[in-house]
Amino acid sequence: MIAFLGVGLLGSGFVRAGRGRGEDVQVWNRSAGKAAALESIGAIVCADPASAVRGAERIHLTLSDDAAVDEVLEQARPGFAPNVIIVDHTTTSPDGTRKRAERWAERGVAFQHAPVFMGPKNALDATGVMLASGERARFEALEPALAKMTGKLLYLGPEPEHAAKLKLLGNAFLMFMTAGLRDFFALGKAMGVPAKQASELFQYFNPGLTLPARVDRILAADFANPSWELTMARKDARLMLEAAEQAQPPLAVLPVIAALMDAFIERGHGHDDWTVIAKDAL
Repeated sequence: MIAFLGVGLLGSGFVRAGRGRGEDVQVWNRSAGKAAALESIGAIVCADPASAVRGAERIHLTLSDDAAVDEVLEQARPGFAPNVIIVDHTTTSPDGTRKRAERWAERGVAFQHAPVFMGPKNALDATGVMLASGERARFEALEPALAKMTGKLLYLGPEPEHAAKLKLLGNAFLMFMTAGLRDFFALGKAMGVPAKQASELFQYFNPGLTLPARVDRILAADFANPSWELTMARKDARLMLEAAEQAQPPLAVLPVIAALMDAFIERGHGHDDWTVIAKDAL
């Protein structure tokens, strides 16, 4: 028997997939209706966290934040079986994750943080990426069960909070991409290029392919041999900003990038590769 605490979009996908593999699952959710929707597939719906974890050998959490995880685990604690293992898929803070792992270790309860880069369909189809860090022996014991839940399972080392750190980094990059797309479409709109037509650019131009080379250049601090000089990149930014002067909505990201470029040009980096703007972050 396994338990799932929190069966919103992600959690319900995990539960449905588990039931498809023949697993016995007890569920609880703060909004009871979301849990009740899983009765039709054979999940056992419980009225409170302690009831949901009673008899479970493994407890999975897909909740909202650190506070929710701590609150729900305390409510569930009276129902813990001996040798139960907690597997938390919630995106939480590194500090909160470390303290949580330490607190439950002191109580003699195994805690594994395993955040994911997965949406509801990934959870249902067992695709996507699951991260894990902490005690290696515990991870290896859990690995067969966790591997069934995802397309790729990665162990990131013994630091309990390391997976939390990498999860935040990944989500940050997704936010940067989405904010960039917002400016991309806003600039296209200002220049009279409809969004659908602008998006067709990516059918033959894949900027993602350049990411490894850019990362390598930044890590190597190889700025003195430019493939695109900062001054030329700034010129292009100027053209974009001029084209978007009347943009509605106004650009949000590009003006910040242009200001960062100006700061590095003033520091004498105008003829370096434009990736030099990342130098201070290393």
